Amino acid sequence: MSTANIKKVKSSDIELKEKVVSINRVAKVTKGGRTFSFSALVVVGDGQGIVGYGLGKAMEVTDAISKGIDDAKKNLVKVPVLKGTVPHEQYGKYSGGRVFLKPAAHGTGVIAGGAMRAVLESAGVTDVLAKSKGSSNPHNVVKATINALLNMRDAYTIAQTRGVSLKKVFNGE
Repeated sequence: MSTANIKKVKSSDIELKEKVVSINRVAKVTKGGRTFSFSALVVVGDGQGIVGYGLGKAMEVTDAISKGIDDAKKNLVKVPVLKGTVPHEQYGKYSGGRVFLKPAAHGTGVIAGGAMRAVLESAGVTDVLAKSKGSSNPHNVVKATINALLNMRDAYTIAQTRGVSLKKVFNGE
């Protein structure tokens, strides 16, 4: 993944929706017994191509979720969404998690499971066919999905990179 495609976004004036992907309880055994803490994986997005994820850890679930939301707001990126779907087929990979995204016709809906669904819906994708292969760990699946979305390029970006106007491309000049 090239760093040239990553477009960081500031969360100052964007209305973001949060989705909790997973909450994990961790037990630490000490001399006085077990001490429980919680970690929460949270995805935030504006539904128009901006999405981010974050991990929060705390002794209470609500504190972990709020820390996760704060972390996700620091990691917002812009991804291409064309007419409610993704621009083209794309594989994404992070550690053992592998995902495949494929554009779908209008009205198909988000055909994806758990962690992938949260990322795609937060990004504003309404129609997509998706498959998670490999690890089902929510952390790896979320990161692989964002990796796949970041590697996507729309026609405008490619035309701009090549120094061609889209009018020339679509008019056959």
